[in-house]
Amino acid sequence: MSQAFLSRLTETLAQIEADGLTKRERLIASPQGGHITVQGREVINLCANNYLGLADHPALIAAARDEMETRGFGMASVRFICGTQDIHRELETALARFLGMEDSILFAACFDANGGLFEPLLGEEDAVISDALNHASIIDGIRLCKARRYRYANSDMADLEAQLQKARAEGARSIMIATDGVFSMDGYLAKLPEIRALADRYDAVVMVDDCHATGFMGPQGRGTPAHANTRVDILTGTLGKALGGAIGGYVAGPQPVIDLLRQRARPYLFSNSLPPAIVAAGLAALKLVEQGDDLRARLFENARYWRAGLEALGFDLLPGEHPIIPVMLGEARLAQEMAARLFEEGVHVSGFFFPVVPHGRARIRTQMNAALTRADLDTALAAFAAAGKATGVLQ
Repeated sequence: MSQAFLSRLTETLAQIEADGLTKRERLIASPQGGHITVQGREVINLCANNYLGLADHPALIAAARDEMETRGFGMASVRFICGTQDIHRELETALARFLGMEDSILFAACFDANGGLFEPLLGEEDAVISDALNHASIIDGIRLCKARRYRYANSDMADLEAQLQKARAEGARSIMIATDGVFSMDGYLAKLPEIRALADRYDAVVMVDDCHATGFMGPQGRGTPAHANTRVDILTGTLGKALGGAIGGYVAGPQPVIDLLRQRARPYLFSNSLPPAIVAAGLAALKLVEQGDDLRARLFENARYWRAGLEALGFDLLPGEHPIIPVMLGEARLAQEMAARLFEEGVHVSGFFFPVVPHGRARIRTQMNAALTRADLDTALAAFAAAGKATGVLQ
């Protein structure tokens, strides 16, 4: 190995450490849940995407175990060679029905779904207009296609319309507007009704990444389009958050979109199929979600209580209605120090800082969970009060 190459990497790592931007992983020695075991201690977990608390649900574990017994461990193939079982199509059909779409297609993760979406659908004669705060997977997927790229300021509808006008004036054959349904660092919801109205005015397609909404936003958890009572054209999402918390992503949409992705989406064509256990657990999760009004009610009651408690303590929060509730701290070192103090107090959180969020916008992103009790939240609020005073965040 070239020593000059290794030295350059070592210098980069040293600079990341000096800037207070090193991300460290804590090893969990228990199932994912509202309480987890870390470093031999049980702590309250406030930073997982496990919104409905299904990651350790007995029904999902049983479905996965039973499917391994009957269908095996893995497929050892991509879908079109010999990697498609009947349950893969069963889950795709169930997802499409749940989301109100004609069909869906499974990927290894939603990062792959977004990474494989744009290139088959858009050519150099087309245009894609992306929200400035879109997830990295959307950004990377757009980079892989040849369409002309435009960007609009986060949820700025005047800027979106200006970009639509520019794309039309520059002769775009087809235009796709790409947005997160929920912007995951802030918990803000996309303005889907306004986006739909502009898309209809300029004959554009609306694509929404709904990873942080599917399962718990809107009636029966059908996502931000249902929450906003708005039709969108293409939905991407994940099984790795509210739908069990494992892995697996999908694209749902019109039949020609799904059919073309099945023929040309590179992450689909060149990645192993989802393991049977994951597919079976996904089907079980969908059934629980459709019957999960009680879980959704508890999740949003927890979110209201938690937000009110943090505000009463004096923390700086971003506004919103989503179970993502960011506590704004500003600097990366402070976010890491606060997270460390909270762990000492029995609460597991992570500091978020550059490059995940902009410089000077470091935070602790708390996330509510239907598995948390009122006693858990009260304990966590006391921990935040103690850690806030210890770090000087609270006076």
